[in-house]
Amino acid sequence: MDRPAILIRGQEPEDIPDLTELWNQPQVIWGTLQLPFVSVEARRIRSAALGPNVTRLVAVAEGKVVGAIFLTRYENRRAHVGGIGMGVHDAYAGRGVGSALLGAVVDHSDRWLNLKRLELQVWADNHRAIALYKRFGFETEGLLRAEGFRDGAYTDSLTMARLHGL
Repeated sequence: MDRPAILIRGQEPEDIPDLTELWNQPQVIWGTLQLPFVSVEARRIRSAALGPNVTRLVAVAEGKVVGAIFLTRYENRRAHVGGIGMGVHDAYAGRGVGSALLGAVVDHSDRWLNLKRLELQVWADNHRAIALYKRFGFETEGLLRAEGFRDGAYTDSLTMARLHGL
């Protein structure tokens, strides 16, 4: 499958319909903590509620938002830490969108926010995502057993982190 030209930019309010479609994709729901059937209005409210410590980036290909990533910068004694979450539209999985998004967030974290630690959780059976995170220097730190409920069964997740400049 070909790799489309990908533009990474900040999320805009007019992206909400495309983001709603993205986050409602079957494989995105499977691979994240998202629930199915979220409406555009619910997504708009959720997006508006995010605070100033959240960087939201989108990947645009062929004129459509096909991926999204957020970086939450923590506060106080964890001000050196950020948490990330990401999703890629099912039709664009395996076409470089996740790499482009993760690369942009890692660069932003290192060069502009001076974060020392990036952390995330990923389902233990999401091998494609785990491989992507490892390519960007994330290491597995722990296993959370029966941490989430997905598709009628409890599932394990991994905690992963990337340390920078320590």
